[in-house]
Amino acid sequence: MTPAALIFDFDGTLVDSMPVHFKCWQTVLAPVGLTFDEPTFYAWGGVSTREIVARLAKAQGVAVDVESIIARKEVLAIEHAHEATLIEEVVSIARDHRGRLPMAVATGGTRAVVEPRLASTGMASWFDAVVTADDVKRCKPDPETFLLAAERLGVDPAACRAYEDAEAGLASARAAGMDVIDVRTLRS
Repeated sequence: MTPAALIFDFDGTLVDSMPVHFKCWQTVLAPVGLTFDEPTFYAWGGVSTREIVARLAKAQGVAVDVESIIARKEVLAIEHAHEATLIEEVVSIARDHRGRLPMAVATGGTRAVVEPRLASTGMASWFDAVVTADDVKRCKPDPETFLLAAERLGVDPAACRAYEDAEAGLASARAAGMDVIDVRTLRS
């Protein structure tokens, strides 16, 4: 398939930020009595912060102030953003196609966290659209994030190639009808 557009997840795909996010989650959740083990954290990659807090609180029977946790998590993620590194195998694909194909970011992260990180890496101008958890009603694995990215690019989803690292994101892009690349295979 020759794609008409490329759509990239952000965390774990363009930027190796998952260890940073895991550390932030531990810092934010411990004081409110919630636990989030590492296997579950990675299994839920691509799921929005709001959905993660809701799932954990329900499963563990702990009443929490979701908005407060989200706000504290965002602050920590921004403060520790410098600890993340680029995933060059994927960044090079975006670099090679910038200005040649329409490109978007489709992420479960929030705009407040993702846009400054795109800017600090010098990649902000590469993308014609950035779709975040703030833009959708249903997070990954629902296809809404990828479908909205394709819509904003003005490209049929079936003509898009998506790059993802997490099961929820892979399922999301597949459900949107896109050609999907599991970037974990690029890194191995």
